[in-house]
Amino acid sequence: MSGDGWRERRRALLGEDPAGQEKAARLLRELGVEDRDDEKVEAGHRAGRLAAAREYAPDAVLDEELLVRLTGPDTEAGALRFQWGDALLSPLEATISAAAGAPVQLELTGISTGSTVVHARPVTPTAPSGPATLDGFVASAATAGMSTLSALLAALEDGTDVREWARLLDSVDVLSRALDKYRLDLGLTWYDAEGGMRRARLTARGRRHVDRLRDTRDVDQDITISGRITELRESGWVKVKAGTAKNAHAYDVRFEDPEELLRLRPGLGDHVHFRVRFRQRLDTLGVARSTEFTYLGPAAEQTALPLRG
Repeated sequence: MSGDGWRERRRALLGEDPAGQEKAARLLRELGVEDRDDEKVEAGHRAGRLAAAREYAPDAVLDEELLVRLTGPDTEAGALRFQWGDALLSPLEATISAAAGAPVQLELTGISTGSTVVHARPVTPTAPSGPATLDGFVASAATAGMSTLSALLAALEDGTDVREWARLLDSVDVLSRALDKYRLDLGLTWYDAEGGMRRARLTARGRRHVDRLRDTRDVDQDITISGRITELRESGWVKVKAGTAKNAHAYDVRFEDPEELLRLRPGLGDHVHFRVRFRQRLDTLGVARSTEFTYLGPAAEQTALPLRG
């Protein structure tokens, strides 16, 4: 509902009093049009309460709150379906934590009607995560996370470059898939401890951008790997560990023809030199979504493997 609704109600009450109606109209013209929505009005009230509290306690802060608004064909009853909560709330918490670079735990405090609006707050005050501002305030991890997530979601909605937030895209992808599944749009409103408000949303437009980011292309290279065989499977799979150190890199090499592996007759501990196809599956941002090593043949320096028989 618009923040201007009280004005409409006042006009209705004065409908039978022409003098009062004219007086009210004149006053409203002087005040101007109030076009803020309910959430912005609430942010203004919070900022006012904080200013009043700081008259007596200069270090006073407000409780942080997150409003999660779900809209779609099935939200008109203003109820939260269990399957929506399972699919969305935990991944949302994980995404905010990833954006904050620190654990952020949230708990539900209520549900509002008019679409489905979930009220949540941090379980406990989260540790400061950013530099102090001029007035000494340090943003909490939750506020820092919401700031980063809001910027990412805005970029997704605008269809602009999101490479800056590449590390968060897997988490957002989980949210996007769940929203698509249940035909929902997501709106977030964050009220911070300083009385500020930040909003973000993920609609069908932003989710289409997420879909485009999932597109991948294969990039192949022929390389040689050397090391000791530490695992073998008859299905055509070998683990080759490069070096003897405990943390030495290990390659999982797949044989397209398992019979070829059997013909080689390798044994655990054998030192090998394999020529392999190194395939990277890169997404739109150039991030490797998967890698695989496929056996092509012995490398030039391959020594004969001992036969067992």
